[in-house]
Amino acid sequence: MQRLLGPDGCPWDREQSFETLRRYVLEEACEVIDAIDGKDRHQLREELGDLALQIVFQAELARSEGAFAIDDVIAAIVDKLVHRHPHVFGDVKAEDAKEVLANWEKIKAEEKKGRPILAGVPRSLPALTRAQRIGEKVSRVGFDWDDAKGSRAKVSEEIGELERAIASGEKAAIEEEFGDVLFALVNLARHIDVDAESALRATIDKFTRRFGHVERRVQEQHGGWGDPRSNGSQANLPLATLDVYWEEAKAAEAKVEK
Repeated sequence: MQRLLGPDGCPWDREQSFETLRRYVLEEACEVIDAIDGKDRHQLREELGDLALQIVFQAELARSEGAFAIDDVIAAIVDKLVHRHPHVFGDVKAEDAKEVLANWEKIKAEEKKGRPILAGVPRSLPALTRAQRIGEKVSRVGFDWDDAKGSRAKVSEEIGELERAIASGEKAAIEEEFGDVLFALVNLARHIDVDAESALRATIDKFTRRFGHVERRVQEQHGGWGDPRSNGSQANLPLATLDVYWEEAKAAEAKVEK
């Protein structure tokens, strides 16, 4: 990276800043997640390298500013790991993972004393993940339903408020209440031990697979999608026809699962 960012280096690299690299950090992290989900270790190795490049790149930009360098980044995480694992590097006892997590949070709270509880939840996280992390954080200080029943009742309450907002036709109110419903659903997910982000991703993948079957059947039986503006034979197919193909996809999946 020093060579690439040097006077005789790469013109593109030399034009980059922390702000322009921001998007690549997110993209590379998402590609790492895709490789993990795909259980492709070769791909995972490649994507971890791409993510590591972003770390090295930004550390080198910081070094050029005199702020810090890659060695400082590594030294800081090593210090943090040692400090937060006293059951490994010290004389603290931890019998199981639950106790380890409790100790970790206690140490972390001491390190960040005086900092707002929710300050450590990144705003740039995917919304569902951020909502779930916020729920976890406030739950640790007692700001939470006692059990899933209270959380489930809140979902019903918020859906009722959404329905009233829809009836009013007020766009701002509808958007606000829709957000409240989503937040309540994420809290329910946490109470029933479901990762909301993973659950939605799985549903999106399922929808994509099933719609792929619909698309293949449309191509086979009707020669492809029609033009919705056409009044002739090339008009889009009726929903009833598409639903038949959708049910075929569901039935095929159910057969495979058996």
